[in-house]
Amino acid sequence: MPYGADLPSENRRRLAIWLIVVAALVVSMVILGGVTRLTNSGLSMVEWKPVTGWLPPIGEEAWNAEFEKYKAFPEYKKVNKGMSLDEFKGIFVFEYAHRVLGRIIGLAFFVPMVFFILTRTVKARHIPRLIGLLILGGGQGVMGWVMVKSGLVDHPDVSHYRLTAHLSLACLIFMALLWTALDLLKNDEEITPPSALKSLAQIVMWLVFVQILIGGFVAGLNAGFIYNEWPLMGDGFLPEEFMDLTPWYMNFMENIATIQFTHRIGAYVVLAASLVAVWKVMKAGNLKQVKAARMLAATVILQILIGIWTLLAVVPVSLGALHQAGGLMVLGASVFLLHRLSR
Repeated sequence: MPYGADLPSENRRRLAIWLIVVAALVVSMVILGGVTRLTNSGLSMVEWKPVTGWLPPIGEEAWNAEFEKYKAFPEYKKVNKGMSLDEFKGIFVFEYAHRVLGRIIGLAFFVPMVFFILTRTVKARHIPRLIGLLILGGGQGVMGWVMVKSGLVDHPDVSHYRLTAHLSLACLIFMALLWTALDLLKNDEEITPPSALKSLAQIVMWLVFVQILIGGFVAGLNAGFIYNEWPLMGDGFLPEEFMDLTPWYMNFMENIATIQFTHRIGAYVVLAASLVAVWKVMKAGNLKQVKAARMLAATVILQILIGIWTLLAVVPVSLGALHQAGGLMVLGASVFLLHRLSR
């Protein structure tokens, strides 16, 4: 039985709209996080104040105090030595907006959740899932600070492992929110297709998820700023440095040429899998399922085109943010297809 199927239809619709709004805010958060990364703004706030950090510095004295804190850390000393206060404000604004948006998302989830529980819009057996989503959101805030701390050391850049963990948790939260909202909106009379289609949709969804994680490695290691041509990488299909590191598996975690190549191959794999899904669903699924499969394939094709454009343009902030948004749209489409193919 879908989540919340025993609730009145009006309550289900209200809950679904609320969760979809929160999911949209999570997408905005991921996009803003990408902008923060591309503008090298993520280390501009060197303290974590989850409760008292709502307000920015107010007045010249407060700004100077914040700037002095930043000067004590390696990013200023090794990368931005001589930066002016106005330049500091320019990077501070993105990280500040990112953190404030995180708090807004927390409130946008917590306050309505409490209201819905107190007004008995949800039943007791549905509350654990909502609390689980709340815990995931809180964990994401902690993970964000753990990521930032990795860059407040001798090497002034956040760990690409922690950045990818931060991104993956955001994706899981988005998937859980969307799935729950779709459960609430689902018509219980929809036909369940053969289980093989559901298995195929699961494979596609997790392929998309893994591709996004590889994208996290690309972003964390600035791997998009090399080999800015397509379809070749330099003079050949494989980059010259493809397997330079030892042991061999470290190439897929530390070698920026290998990681960019893997991200390219991942895009082709996701495209092939989505086209197979369209073909299979058209043969055995109903009209709604076919539309969901076609939507997935369309978003994958669009995302690949944006990715190629971003690469050829050497990752400008606007296209980098658009590509990050596209990744979430593909993930959302894959969740939607799987849900259409599930009971």
